[in-house]
Amino acid sequence: MSDEQGSNDLKQRVAAVLDEVRPELQRHSGDVRLVDVVDGVVQVELQGACQGCPMSQMTLAFGIERVLKEKIPEVVGVQPV
Repeated sequence: MSDEQGSNDLKQRVAAVLDEVRPELQRHSGDVRLVDVVDGVVQVELQGACQGCPMSQMTLAFGIERVLKEKIPEVVGVQPV
């Protein structure tokens, strides 16, 4: 498998996990969009009520990042963009 295929596979797996956490964010009028995955760091854009929310860092660290790391060992972190 080429690096590009591996990268696309990782992005697809990350997108699938984000789809799992999305309903919880949407219940609070928020959402998350996958921007990219670079060297195991998932770059996301928080949207809706999550954008600019003082709790957004906790949402990233204790929600999105925790679930991604549990389900995908290659993920080393999550970065808002």
